[in-house]
Amino acid sequence: MRDSEHNLEQSRTQIPDMDHIATHGLYNPENEHDACGVGVVANIDGSRNHKIIDQALEVLINLGHRGACGCDPRTGDGAGILLQMPDTFMRKSAAKLGIQLPPAGHYGVGMTFLPRDESLRERCESAILQASEKHGLKILGWRDVPIDADAVGPMANAVMPRIRQFFVEAPADVIEDDLERRLYVTRKTAERIGREQASESELKDIADYFYICSLSSRTVVYKGLIIADQMKDFYLDLCDEDMVTAFGMVHSRYSTNTLGAWRLAHPYRMLAHNGEINTVRGNRNWMTAREKRLSSDYFGDDISDITPVCEADEPSDTASLDNGFEFLRMGGRPLEHVAAMMLPAAWY
Repeated sequence: MRDSEHNLEQSRTQIPDMDHIATHGLYNPENEHDACGVGVVANIDGSRNHKIIDQALEVLINLGHRGACGCDPRTGDGAGILLQMPDTFMRKSAAKLGIQLPPAGHYGVGMTFLPRDESLRERCESAILQASEKHGLKILGWRDVPIDADAVGPMANAVMPRIRQFFVEAPADVIEDDLERRLYVTRKTAERIGREQASESELKDIADYFYICSLSSRTVVYKGLIIADQMKDFYLDLCDEDMVTAFGMVHSRYSTNTLGAWRLAHPYRMLAHNGEINTVRGNRNWMTAREKRLSSDYFGDDISDITPVCEADEPSDTASLDNGFEFLRMGGRPLEHVAAMMLPAAWY
């Protein structure tokens, strides 16, 4: 049998019949591979519950061997979870502050790391306000995320940012992907304003402490310089039964190219990924070179507000990958298309 005929015959034998699909879905154990440091738990029917968070955090704890710690055994390289926007929980939390949220899908939540210096923190929050107003969004208020600082090690505690969430309302006709793009441009604008308004002596604090983990109407990220088994003790929100989701993506980090930091923990806004991208400098340079020619019907004149595409403050290789991934996704491409562009098949 010729090679092409053999490959075709082999591929046919790997396709499950319809009866198998009906009872077992598309899962095939032959395609099972280890994903070191990364885990996902999901309800394939899309139903949301709190158990998914508990299970995802259990996966994260079981990945503890993959993470790292230093001379302070209670400070790791970072861990986190990305989950669906828990509308009931956010609505309850906002109401306690006198904030009435619009219907689900008409507001976004920003999960934000901020400087501990009060003056600098206020200016970073002002940068977010300026960016929101520029792009037609209304800041409804801020919420201090409840944490137990004693749950993390002394080294992580010493460099811990102020952790706050803000609620932002969109115009009634800005929904779904249009809202996500508006929030994306707002976040990128706020990052740039924060750097531009900082003095030279403040730039390091801006780089280290001002970071918007997520700003979305669909997802929220809880992460930090945390060891896997510290997540639920540190972020008290994750214990609330109203915190529900249909999926949880978790990651435990072992830093190699960059040292651990609160902002460099995974997941990022779109993905969690183990790094070691050997061409990272070249990829960043190519992205920068292309920025002068960017155009998009989706962004229009706002296109200049999303540069630099790759964060300027010494991001990790995965952070830059996430920046590029998010940019292409917000530009209108399906996730599968973006993944194929950003993670091409290896040459062999």
